[in-house]
Amino acid sequence: MKTLDQVINKLPAARRAKIGARAQTLIAEEVALQHLRKARRLTQQRMAQLLGIGQDSVSRIENRSDLLMSTLKSYVEAMGGSLKLVVEFPDSTAVLSSLGETVDEPEAPPSKKSRGSRRIAIVHAND
Repeated sequence: MKTLDQVINKLPAARRAKIGARAQTLIAEEVALQHLRKARRLTQQRMAQLLGIGQDSVSRIENRSDLLMSTLKSYVEAMGGSLKLVVEFPDSTAVLSSLGETVDEPEAPPSKKSRGSRRIAIVHAND
């Protein structure tokens, strides 16, 4: 049976470098939520209480490389913060707010197909 190191060592150098870079990115993402929680002087147990979930679920959230926006929003709000997403274009910047909340749009009544759909409010920083 081959070890992981043996398999990786047989890969081309470019592929090994790409895997290493992705691993570092994932490690940085995983640590980010944990650092944020620790900076707020909160334990995983306290976060679990605030979120109404088990401590093991907090650990899983912090160790995931891919989160739903709603999960991240709940996590941040449980710490007392708010979540906004900044979108940068070459000619402008926009802040997405009201993530996951319905925004009223009076000029177009909702059709039967779009009933219950969610919109994201865009606040332009350059206006």
